[in-house]
Amino acid sequence: MPLEFFIAGQYLKAKRKEGFISLITFLSVAGVTVGVMALVVVIAVMSGAETDFRKRILGLEPHILVMNYSGKFDKYSHILTDLNQRENIKGASPILFAQAMIRSSHSFSGVMIRGIDPEKGFSLIRGFGPEQLKKVLGKDKKNGNFPGIILGRELANSVGVITGDKVILMSPNGFISPMGHIPSMKRFVVTDTFDSGMSEYDSALAYIHLKEAQRLTGVKNKISAIGIWIDDVFDVKPVKDSLSDILSYPFYLRDWMDINKSFFAALKLEKTAMFIILTLIILVAAFNIASALIMMVMEKTKDIAVLKAMGATNKTIRRIFILKGMIIGLFGTLIGTISGVVICFILKRYDFIQLPDAYLFSTLPVQLEYLDVLVIAVSAIIICFFSTLYPSYKASKMDPVEALRYG
Repeated sequence: MPLEFFIAGQYLKAKRKEGFISLITFLSVAGVTVGVMALVVVIAVMSGAETDFRKRILGLEPHILVMNYSGKFDKYSHILTDLNQRENIKGASPILFAQAMIRSSHSFSGVMIRGIDPEKGFSLIRGFGPEQLKKVLGKDKKNGNFPGIILGRELANSVGVITGDKVILMSPNGFISPMGHIPSMKRFVVTDTFDSGMSEYDSALAYIHLKEAQRLTGVKNKISAIGIWIDDVFDVKPVKDSLSDILSYPFYLRDWMDINKSFFAALKLEKTAMFIILTLIILVAAFNIASALIMMVMEKTKDIAVLKAMGATNKTIRRIFILKGMIIGLFGTLIGTISGVVICFILKRYDFIQLPDAYLFSTLPVQLEYLDVLVIAVSAIIICFFSTLYPSYKASKMDPVEALRYG
């Protein structure tokens, strides 16, 4: 065993008269443990929230949108054919975006309409398969031969309708009559509702058949965009770049990362802020390590002098106290990391922490990213290492003659 390891290990075994130093050492280990454990748990919860938001958004939004600088466009069938033949594309479907007013027998409200074509064989709403969409958006004699509409859960509540009720959609794209401009109106039957868990969608979004949306808005055979879904949502940039051969001006592409850039940037900022704030706990523990080492240097003055008199170099003395501090830091980091990972697994397996209804989640969303755990552990060790530099430097610069004379 190297001399530095042996002496550092002996210094960790506190004698009775060094009990106060031992207490500070214990508190240092506890501080590093609590800081690392808190960081692991909080960052896992933040990662879980980000993943949950991503799933909710991608449950309603295409991964890539093909749009046209001129606005709505037609003659898109050849583009759909080319897109559906690509290996890394799961499906592509036309979409028509429109604004309208929805009126029921109780109330009325503004609504964002999405006209979709369920016959293209790809689901545009999470939880609704193509066959189900064909059924709920088509005309049915049981419903008076009126077309179907799918409303967000909060939107349905706000206008006071349930499945089976009839509503009227009014579009500003109407026609001119002798009495002035008359908005286009059409009656629909509420055939189903969806609940994405995100208020901005559930309170303002409604789905109807693409043909009905085109009739309502007066844009025959035109669409607003083509939605593309791919196998790997994180591979969206290369896929988007690979489509440049079939999509040139006046078409342009927007992916889900670009569309929701500000939202996910805010989540990333919150995650970074929590990391910095909780790292301060480890920093406080590092000050305790430095305090313990400084007191140890003062206590071991004679030992340092004797070691130097026997030929120990300044480098050897520095290593002794750096190793002592690093043992404390490594021990605290190890316990904190293991404790944090165990708590994350418990929180993920057992939903014993229930959140109020004001939150989007009923329980804490936990997703343990091992890269995050590694970054936390390495950061804690680096902080502990820097806390040992000054005490070890002061110990190495001690004059053995003066130490033996006044020690």
